[in-house]
Amino acid sequence: MKNLVLRQLAELINRFYGLNYVDNASALESKLAKRVEELGLSFWEYHGYLLQQPEEWDVVAELLTINETYFYREQSQLLEFQNTVLPMIKENLDGRPIRIWSAACSSGEEPYTLAMLILETGLFLPEEVEIVGTDIDKRMLEKARTGWYGKQSLSFRRIPQFLLKRYFVEDDGGFTVNDVVKDMVKFQHVNLIDEEETKPLGMFDVVFCRNVLIYFDTKTIQKVISNIHRRLHMGGYLFLGHAETITGMGLGFETIHSPATFYYRKEASPDAEVRGFGG
Repeated sequence: MKNLVLRQLAELINRFYGLNYVDNASALESKLAKRVEELGLSFWEYHGYLLQQPEEWDVVAELLTINETYFYREQSQLLEFQNTVLPMIKENLDGRPIRIWSAACSSGEEPYTLAMLILETGLFLPEEVEIVGTDIDKRMLEKARTGWYGKQSLSFRRIPQFLLKRYFVEDDGGFTVNDVVKDMVKFQHVNLIDEEETKPLGMFDVVFCRNVLIYFDTKTIQKVISNIHRRLHMGGYLFLGHAETITGMGLGFETIHSPATFYYRKEASPDAEVRGFGG
């Protein structure tokens, strides 16, 4: 009976967030057990509670997603973005701002890193850059908006010292991203599987959606990538985590290989989007 209840709860969570715990009931139970106990509910009652209390989904997002991130993560991708992708985009902007989407930004380290790297190229003025960081975890988004990170935080485990000195203001307990960088990034709560939430974000030249697809089954991956495809300009670029791939899935992207990494470029027209998922 308990396994059936957990499966139904997992299916509900999968429909709402796309997170795949349907075949991993034990992991779902361990992640939610403390919260269910705090509320004095059974797992079956918690299923009903989620249907009646929409704000509880914010708690679920915190409990089921791993918010481990840090500045300058996956250097090979960042160097490709900085040295190859940005110059190519600059040639085709026709005077409009460059727009970049950090699609699972957690506490903000990724979008702030992208802003710093853009400034380092000298290709764009700060006011010519619009970076949008989105996440399903509202608590992490609030942290991201502060731009403050403790000195003992693992956020700084990979950051080059020159970036730390150039783009942060130090205080007794930590470092705050400076105002120039902070003003280049806006944060918003978005569920990636919901096109009605992603559509208002507008169009982008580059999307970073790294270490997110690992949470999803194949059908949800197709849906998320379809939504991202619609938000990318023709020829726009998509960066996934190194352990993630959409090659061969027929989702409207070509795979680009460089000596150190790989990433994707939108190649299909809107009318030829995801097979079976277009629109």
